[in-house]
Amino acid sequence: MTNISNTGNVSQDIIKRYIQYLRLERSYSTNTLDAYFKDLQKLFNFYADNGIDFRSVTLKELDLFAGSLRENGIAPRSLARILSGVRSFYRFLTLEKEIEQDPTELLESPKIGRHLPQVLSVGEIDDILAAIDMSKPEGVRDHCIIEVLYSCGLRISELTNLLISNLFLEEGFIRIHGKGNKERLVPISPRAIKELKIWLDIRKHINIQRGYEDHVFVSRTRGKALSRISLFVFIQRYAAQAGITKEISPHTFRHSFATHLLQGGANLRAIQDMLGHESLSTTEIYMHMDTAHLREQIMLCHPRSKK
Repeated sequence: MTNISNTGNVSQDIIKRYIQYLRLERSYSTNTLDAYFKDLQKLFNFYADNGIDFRSVTLKELDLFAGSLRENGIAPRSLARILSGVRSFYRFLTLEKEIEQDPTELLESPKIGRHLPQVLSVGEIDDILAAIDMSKPEGVRDHCIIEVLYSCGLRISELTNLLISNLFLEEGFIRIHGKGNKERLVPISPRAIKELKIWLDIRKHINIQRGYEDHVFVSRTRGKALSRISLFVFIQRYAAQAGITKEISPHTFRHSFATHLLQGGANLRAIQDMLGHESLSTTEIYMHMDTAHLREQIMLCHPRSKK
């Protein structure tokens, strides 16, 4: 990243891995990444100026960082964006086991309007699935992956780490180890169960490498668990083939899962449990999305809204 001039004691390897993580999880463009790291540079400069180790920073020191930004005239919306980037960085460090405890868990941001994530319609998801060549083993696997992502609302890391021993297909559930290694049971649709059974039958003929015998989704050529970046790449490819112009990533299917459940009348607390959200406030963003959908339908259908 050309915009990072001083990373303090954060290694270039960590920075490179974090860039890959953002491209994968957030579908960030190069320009967005440049802007993102311009914000993160403020944090690195603060660490360098105050002799703070990024691995041992405390909530108090992060509050001082936020306070210094306010004193320099940073507007609330910009401050919220910067602190959101700080949280994302530390979530990544926790996920990669670079640190044991996330110091940003209680870090507060200014209260501003929420950005609504991108979602796909059921028709768009079906179009993406229809773009996959099911005559190839990889096509059967990829079709199954998208169906499971959408059917269960999984994070990409939960999908790539899904184990055969955690499938309870006869009971209609899968066991997921989510953030913080917290376990939850997620219902799985009959359609996804059918596709899993077809894929697992094909998987029996793959030479699986040691250590990956229990992984559900593996590479047919390498015999290892699929990487997050490989999922990102093939989903982008299938979306383009289906004529989808929205910027999507594997995480888009998770947003679509939650939004469609809410529109179908599901309880918000049940959606929180299925997504594995720690706080209900995280899940409540889908209430805003459902309200936006409702307004769109009213503007389209109500006689007083028509020109």
